Amino acid sequence: MAQMLTTKEVARFLNINEKMVYSLVSEKGLPAAKVTGKWLFPKHLVEQWIEANTLNYPDTRTPLPPYPGLLILAGSNDPLLEKTLFLFNRTQTAHMAVFGNVGSMGGLQALRQNRCHMAASHLLQDDETDYNFDFASRELSNMPAILNFCRREQGILLRKGNPKKIRSVSDLGRPEIRIVNRAPGTGTRLLLDRELSKARIPPKTVKGYDHEVQGHIPVGLEILSGNADAGPGIHAVAAMLDLDFIPLRWERFDLMVAKDRFFDEGVQLFLGFLHEDAFRQAAAALSGYDLSLTGKMVYPSAPC
Repeated sequence: MAQMLTTKEVARFLNINEKMVYSLVSEKGLPAAKVTGKWLFPKHLVEQWIEANTLNYPDTRTPLPPYPGLLILAGSNDPLLEKTLFLFNRTQTAHMAVFGNVGSMGGLQALRQNRCHMAASHLLQDDETDYNFDFASRELSNMPAILNFCRREQGILLRKGNPKKIRSVSDLGRPEIRIVNRAPGTGTRLLLDRELSKARIPPKTVKGYDHEVQGHIPVGLEILSGNADAGPGIHAVAAMLDLDFIPLRWERFDLMVAKDRFFDEGVQLFLGFLHEDAFRQAAAALSGYDLSLTGKMVYPSAPC
């Protein structure tokens, strides 16, 4: 489980007085959650906030080389994205696309550090009306181009038949319920934390909260094998593994590209592939996807 700091502890960590902590929460977006009337601060998010607000961030020592035919993506994993990489590599024999599953925040950090051409992300903003823009502006010195890969349905995966009668996130706090979770920094974990906060359930009281796996399908497999009763995940995985599903929201899953690499040949080929019939057919074979925004620029342009 993520280490949580009290107001006094975060003040000591930042070397400021406690009154200034409240100002940073309200004015500067210092990550915090109010639990039973008290502010708590996830230490790893406070560290990310400090890093994101660092001025004159040094350039990486090893900049991404000119495009050599190897396209590097990093960030949040997705079954449709995995299928797309397979189809791209099968049809574009002079190119190869590889993917690093490091979570949405990890993808942004890889983009900042020039370790990938594209970052895949689905980070829900605090206003819950948009995705990724605020995180990208905090993490990157220059806003990237952001294109939509898909919209997909997020929710809670459950055992087939829902034997524990789980009806909502509130039920995850019941003592007999055990969950499997995603790693910190993933969009799915952040969504679950947000929903638990709304339900006034302290994460440390949820059995299995610290049982983390890397990816949506591993969450489903843990439930399928009986090691957990529920876990956060997408509709597509529930359908693939014949699990029950409680929908939470449709989310925007985007691809972020540094503007100076946007016209690299591999980037343009991959983005162009999103308009091909082979991609559309791959999406149609899965559940829980909406391609109405796919391939469209969502930044710089009016958010959708």
